[in-house]
Amino acid sequence: MILFRSVKWKNFLSTGNSWTQVDLSKSRSTLIVGENGAGKSTMLDALSFGLFGKAHRNIKKDQLINSINEKGAEIEVEFDVGKHSFKIVRGIKPNKFEIWQNGKMINQHSSARDYQKYLEQSILKLNHKSFHQIVVLGSSSFIPFMQLPTGQRREVIEDLLDIQIFSKMNAILKDHLSKIKDELKDIDYQVDLVKEKISLQRKYIRDITEMNDEQIRQKRDEITEYQSEIEVLQTRNATLSEEIKQKGDGVSDRIAELSSKREKILGYKAQFEQQILRVVKEAKFYEENDSCPTCTQNIGDELREEKLVSAKEKARELKQALDNAVQESSTLESNLENLRKLSTEVSESTSEIHSNNKDIQRLQKSVRDTESSVQELSGKGGDLGQANVKLEKLKEEKESLTEKKLESMNTQTYKQAAAEMLKDSGIKTKIVKEYLPVMNNLINKYLQVLDFFVSFHLDEAFNESIKSRYRDTFNYASFSEGEKSRIDLALLFTWRQIARMKNSTSTNLLVLDETFDGSMDHDGLDNLMKILSTLDEDTNTFVISHKGDLLDGKFENKIMFKKEHNFSVMETAD
Repeated sequence: MILFRSVKWKNFLSTGNSWTQVDLSKSRSTLIVGENGAGKSTMLDALSFGLFGKAHRNIKKDQLINSINEKGAEIEVEFDVGKHSFKIVRGIKPNKFEIWQNGKMINQHSSARDYQKYLEQSILKLNHKSFHQIVVLGSSSFIPFMQLPTGQRREVIEDLLDIQIFSKMNAILKDHLSKIKDELKDIDYQVDLVKEKISLQRKYIRDITEMNDEQIRQKRDEITEYQSEIEVLQTRNATLSEEIKQKGDGVSDRIAELSSKREKILGYKAQFEQQILRVVKEAKFYEENDSCPTCTQNIGDELREEKLVSAKEKARELKQALDNAVQESSTLESNLENLRKLSTEVSESTSEIHSNNKDIQRLQKSVRDTESSVQELSGKGGDLGQANVKLEKLKEEKESLTEKKLESMNTQTYKQAAAEMLKDSGIKTKIVKEYLPVMNNLINKYLQVLDFFVSFHLDEAFNESIKSRYRDTFNYASFSEGEKSRIDLALLFTWRQIARMKNSTSTNLLVLDETFDGSMDHDGLDNLMKILSTLDEDTNTFVISHKGDLLDGKFENKIMFKKEHNFSVMETAD
């Protein structure tokens, strides 16, 4: 329950720079009177602006500040909720909005709108509309419940019964369902897209497979050609190796041996040639000389003949030896030449084997590379393998999207069921049904107190049916203004009572702002006082009226507003 303590203001509307304060819990009944324009309804505007940031009457914010001082407008509202004391401070020029709890200011949110939302939803549990259905019944801006559209009637009742949370939940669910619907559309689009990709990928795989089969055949033909070439080269190498074995066995040693012999023969030949020259020279000496040139002794014919015969014999022997050496040298040279040719042939065969081995290695590498290509074309590697991997990934993506779709559809089903329960015809209607008999009983009870003997009934859509004692059926628009006022008053007190029962927006404060002045007579006054007498002891009622002569003396407290020097001034009389 909200227990309003006080409201005070300055530089607000026609009030000056001095504080004006009204104690809201002092008396059970207070009459507020004054001439037109004296500021009777300023208290209500100040209270409404302090709590909700907008006046009770349809006045713009910049028009609320005193037109003479033009600054420093400030309102303070104090009230208790349970064990906690609150003070709301608002100002204009400068702007100010503060919420104080138990003497400490509550941290302000990032925006005034959030701060106001916190005040209404977490502290007051009352909004501007509910405030003007439960706390205030005013002639200037109040729209009676029966004149509200059906949707706004439902909002008032939901606030009273504290079931507006279901509407908020329903709105959230609708937003979620809308997102799920969009998500399902997106998933369906993605599934169709993946299906198309899978179809294209399968066609691509078929095309690659056909191409690969042809390429594999070509590659295998290449491998056969490579292997045939390798076999030819290996056969040739075997032949060459055998020839080398046959020709090259001991060739180097034989060449070395014959070369050594040739060198010796050539040495002997040179010696024989030198010796032949000496023998010829000696024979020529004896042929040309009769005496020794050294000792001048005569050389006898016998000695000369002997020397010549000996020289010729020796020359013949040397000539034979020389001819033999030349013959042997020629034979050795011929043999060496044959061996060199054989060595060259062996070297050429060895070089050919080496070249063939390189070709064999190259061909074997080509075989391996081609076999690898065949494996890639027919196995998991290569374009086909990559295409198959991509196809599997697309299938996995499709399965994942299908699972996601099923999850979203399940979530959608659950939330649709919840939304069905939370919509107006669901759980809220069930709660309203529980309270409708109580509401109708209270409305009819208050109508009887007001001497208005009709049977008033609200249905689940909050449409009224009103029957007279003669069972004639009417609606709200069928009655006079005075009769409508009685219905409005009965509804006002019914809503207060329901709020007290629900403990949702229960409050000690009730303000009637010139509600019945238009049709106020002694019967109307008696009806008003009757219904006020039924209120609880902890209700503080304020009646604002310009018909003080009829109401004077009937209230515990009286407040009078008047104008002094163009400013509204309040006077109290206990």
